[in-house]
Amino acid sequence: MSRPALHALADAAGLCVEWTDAGGAARRVDAPVLERVLEALGHDARSDASCRDTLRSLQSRDTHLPLQVADVLAATDVGGTPGDAFELRTESGEVTQGRLDTKGRVPSIDRPGYYALTFGSGRRERQSTLAVCPPRCYGPRDIGSHETPRRWGIAAQAYGVRGEWDAGIGDASGMAWWVDRIASLGGDAIALSPLHAARAHGARFSPYSPGDRRFLDPMYAAPASMLGTEFALAALDDAGLRDTFLALQAQPLVDWPRASAAKWRWLQALHRRFRDTDSPLRGAFDEFVRAGGESLDAFARFAADDAERLDGEHAERSPDLQRFAQWLASRSWSSLQERARERGMGIGLIADLAVGFDPRGSEAATWRGAVLDGLVLGAPPDAFNAAGQGWGVTGYSPEGLRASGYAPFLDLLRATLRDRGGVRIDHILGLMRLWVMPDGATPGDGVYLRYPLDDLLRLLALESWRHEAIVIGEDLGVVPDGLRAELARRGVLGIDVLAFTRDEDGAFVAPERWRPEAVATTTTHDLPTLQGWRAARDIQWRARLDGATNDEREAMREPMRERQSDVRRLRHAISDSGIATHDDETMGWLQFVASGPSPLALLPLEDALALDEQPNLPGTVDGHPNWRRRLPDPLPDDTLTQRLHAFAQARASSPNLERA
Repeated sequence: MSRPALHALADAAGLCVEWTDAGGAARRVDAPVLERVLEALGHDARSDASCRDTLRSLQSRDTHLPLQVADVLAATDVGGTPGDAFELRTESGEVTQGRLDTKGRVPSIDRPGYYALTFGSGRRERQSTLAVCPPRCYGPRDIGSHETPRRWGIAAQAYGVRGEWDAGIGDASGMAWWVDRIASLGGDAIALSPLHAARAHGARFSPYSPGDRRFLDPMYAAPASMLGTEFALAALDDAGLRDTFLALQAQPLVDWPRASAAKWRWLQALHRRFRDTDSPLRGAFDEFVRAGGESLDAFARFAADDAERLDGEHAERSPDLQRFAQWLASRSWSSLQERARERGMGIGLIADLAVGFDPRGSEAATWRGAVLDGLVLGAPPDAFNAAGQGWGVTGYSPEGLRASGYAPFLDLLRATLRDRGGVRIDHILGLMRLWVMPDGATPGDGVYLRYPLDDLLRLLALESWRHEAIVIGEDLGVVPDGLRAELARRGVLGIDVLAFTRDEDGAFVAPERWRPEAVATTTTHDLPTLQGWRAARDIQWRARLDGATNDEREAMREPMRERQSDVRRLRHAISDSGIATHDDETMGWLQFVASGPSPLALLPLEDALALDEQPNLPGTVDGHPNWRRRLPDPLPDDTLTQRLHAFAQARASSPNLERA
């Protein structure tokens, strides 16, 4: 086969035949990998002739799409004939008529929004939707009257907080305590781990491998808060679960299989009581079901059938129970967002949007024609992970998104932003390109697939303003040249993490030099806590899980020495920054992060509590308790208050900013 023919087809289909790895080396994807991925994308690449035929088909495809994406105050090329009549209808029914300009474009529109567009006449008449987008996302400076906001908040693993009756899995009731606490100290935000609906809660459960990102996991619902404690506990007793709940709540780690089974039994008992009594909330439930429409009904039917497939007939999770559980979850978190705003939080809850979804879940079933069928997402081999990563989730195809008028993307954004003050988009690099591989292949047998970044960012900006929600993009790792600048131009906040914010010599960068268009944070769920980093707990864990030999343990001495050197470097940087020393060294480290120019600084609860262990150790499946750690009980109230207060004070008045 002629390699140029295969490469031309691959390029037209959005595959990056050549790419640069984490070490800066130029790489080229092997022909067999291209052939397999092209086949999964629906393109025949079996021979030189089929490559050319498929390429011609791609080049001659209809360019008229159901959704045209445009910038506000800019003429939009819609592929029309110059001088053709057009009509625009707003969502409220206002109509504007005119003619396409000399380049066949719709003249500039000064109001962002969605417009029904008709142009041409007779057999040439075309109809589509025109999405007119603002230049950037809604941001922290658009909240209130602060031109240079210095807001702060916490980041929390939702499953790890402790509520009164939470079945051993943190829920909205446990998070309510944190909302009140952070609001009382002047905080503006609580960034949550993903709350997406899961297919199952096995021993290897991960919130980043959801079944459907448009719906919520009922495990995080707070029935007692929504239905009343007396009603909820009566149902708990109906199911004989009170002792089980108390035992699960006492555990330091989430027992996902047992805890989720117990909570579903409680939800079943609650549903029976709710169905059989004249509850004053019946109208609210009926309205929720009506508003959810066919989307909610389809999810409920799928989830009920899926529970039976995964857990057997004893699952007893009917579609009506699924709708009830979704209502409780939705009401729990929307009420919490209201509570946050009532207590003065400028942002409130920030949702976390996972990069992909289970290829066998309801999200994949809903948008089957737009899903990357037979392909899964991951990361190529690099210096940090020689084997690469396979995430076991899939996503949407670029062509599927365009052909559907970006319907799956918009549906997802609207579901995620509803009743939230912001969203953190995991691996936002995926709006530009994703590493895809055939299901069952190794990560090395993958290729980068390009996405329509400009359209996706413009739609993100439009939905951000419509929901008045800020957007944070997780831009860590190997970031393509120019992407961070483009994200900043579009108002997507990046993430600056203490461990990575260094200069070319490895020295920690002074706070005033951190990015003003990024969120500042001490760590993330995939990295060591400050306490754990200082003690090299991550290095120790990997040595333990690898079953290191004597020689390998000797080899571990070098990374341990490097870590000790890094700790000394950080201490020097903090001393040079002018931050006062404390008996509690962590306090100074928190203030260092908080004192920069970022419009928002987030303090993970693990660091607010000076915990040793991180929520997730990437690259591990067994051995490390990923996504299971619960916060200590009781909390160290005095030291917690001191650290939160120090973080808040560093945001309110910073010597670094004054000096800058």
